[in-house]
Amino acid sequence: MAFKALLDSTASNPLGRHRSIWAALHLDPILLFLLLILVSGGLFVLYSGADRNLEVVKAQGLRLGVAFGVMLIFAQLDPSVFRRWAPWLYGAGIIALGAVILVGVGAKGAQRWLAIPGLPRFQPSELMKLVVPMMAAWYLSQHFLPPRFRQIAVGLAIVLVPMVMIMQQPDLGTSLLVGMAGIFVIFFAGISWKLIMACVAMVSVSAPLMWFFVMREYQKQRVLTMLDPQSDPLGAGWNIIQSKTAIGSGGLDGKGWLQGTQSHLEFLPESHTDFIVAVLAEEFGFVGMLTLMTVYFLIILRCLYIAATAQDSFGRLLAGALTMTFFIYIFVNIGMVSGLLPVVGVPLPLISYGGTSGVTLMAAFGVLMSIHTHRRMIGA
Repeated sequence: MAFKALLDSTASNPLGRHRSIWAALHLDPILLFLLLILVSGGLFVLYSGADRNLEVVKAQGLRLGVAFGVMLIFAQLDPSVFRRWAPWLYGAGIIALGAVILVGVGAKGAQRWLAIPGLPRFQPSELMKLVVPMMAAWYLSQHFLPPRFRQIAVGLAIVLVPMVMIMQQPDLGTSLLVGMAGIFVIFFAGISWKLIMACVAMVSVSAPLMWFFVMREYQKQRVLTMLDPQSDPLGAGWNIIQSKTAIGSGGLDGKGWLQGTQSHLEFLPESHTDFIVAVLAEEFGFVGMLTLMTVYFLIILRCLYIAATAQDSFGRLLAGALTMTFFIYIFVNIGMVSGLLPVVGVPLPLISYGGTSGVTLMAAFGVLMSIHTHRRMIGA
């Protein structure tokens, strides 16, 4: 009956046909189109970054297909569902992070995964990129905005607890993204600039203490390598030196697709994962990077529009935080590949090879589409 009603409405109003189809699917066509452009270009670059390994491209395509399916599912859910389930998901996430510390599965010196019999192993910290801003938005939206000091303190506690637990795995990159996602919710809730500057001053003063008592040796080494990669050119500084060489050699329009020397002669490590942007810069040059950044900018602009037009505080806070988390992905990855930030293992969103981060990001875009399309249905 619902499908017949949809057909009748589009037949009686041909001009609104496409709009009705997108509304029925709860998808934002502009955002979807930009995401399809991004992932299509990403597969194109990945083929070169993986040294023409078609199997890697097929595997990535399958993972992206799953990610788009997750986005579609999340888009169907009313934002009230996310609001209602936020505390329960947050509690489950904290329990899962605790289980990782106690009985988690380790790999390459890190203990970040849970292995449940009958299910594939998964990384609970990835889910917290969605759950933490959702929980912070749920809490702050229950109070008058801008929040008072007490609400801000509780909001910070909501963010810091999972962030610290993820750092214990250790996973500095994911803890950074989870923390920033929650901090953006608090920022968008409307805190004063005096408080912001006080927090910045506090972090600056505590930086030496963090260096000596919080940061692990490998994390310190990453900072030292960023400051002076030439101090160990054949060891810790190798990645950054080769990455900067690849980016600089691309020039204006690059060497051409599949013609990059740094990646294809195996000078550039992790060329299909964390350092894939260096492959793009070498083969397509400044023009290619400008094109990529334009697509990213348009996606962020569309997401900020969705956040600005959300109908309630929960939707605005959550949409704004998810949008800025996507920006942090881009900023951190390009910053570390170009030697401006320490290497923290953050992939280039929807371009780097990998499935977990792609699914998490597409789920976030599904939430954004849900906030936008359900808003239009209510207002109709």
